[in-house]
Amino acid sequence: MLTKWNLQPKLIEDRSFSIIAQEAGAHAWNDEEWTVIQRLVHTSADFDYVRDTIISPGALAVGVEAIRAGAPIVTDTQMALCGISTARLAPFGNRLVCLISDERTQRRARETGTTRALAAVDMVYDLFFRTASDSGIWVVGNAPTALFRLMEKLEQEADRPRPRLIIGLPVGFVNAAESKAALVQSGYHHITNRGRKGGSNVAASVVNALAGLAAPNELNAGNQS
Repeated sequence: MLTKWNLQPKLIEDRSFSIIAQEAGAHAWNDEEWTVIQRLVHTSADFDYVRDTIISPGALAVGVEAIRAGAPIVTDTQMALCGISTARLAPFGNRLVCLISDERTQRRARETGTTRALAAVDMVYDLFFRTASDSGIWVVGNAPTALFRLMEKLEQEADRPRPRLIIGLPVGFVNAAESKAALVQSGYHHITNRGRKGGSNVAASVVNALAGLAAPNELNAGNQS
């Protein structure tokens, strides 16, 4: 039997969310939180995010407010940057920033003997976050080094602007789980998960879910995220 495969995008998404809801079963997430969780599952086809995602108290409200205020969004990779829906963010005017491939970042990494991920965090602060009013959403989906460096910088340099929200979903076998555990203990508003799983695509999906929540009349429209 041939599968009917040439489906309209909206139908595909609706069916996907229906399958996710059915297979996920009972859970303790509220409607707004579920908007994020189902987007993570939809992006990864991995139901572990239903169990392992961590959303700190107030994180969703802070993230939605930041998007509505046009706060800049910083990513650690071009892949995460490309995964964020500019159409969803267009009404709010958020600036998307990724300096991982910037020539100045590469030069600093060479000169200091560090990774580009670490150097990019420093460059973002040097170029964009200089005053107390400068703040944004940080999205880390690949490099634990970036997440650790961000938290180290905030600890060592008290005058640096604080992130409004940190989306920390780095993936890998070296320091990924550890960096997320440190984020949970940091006291900053965060969305993260337990363990090694993550990635630029799932990190971007959280921003897209928040942008859906930020849209007028969609705070409870989980399938519109």
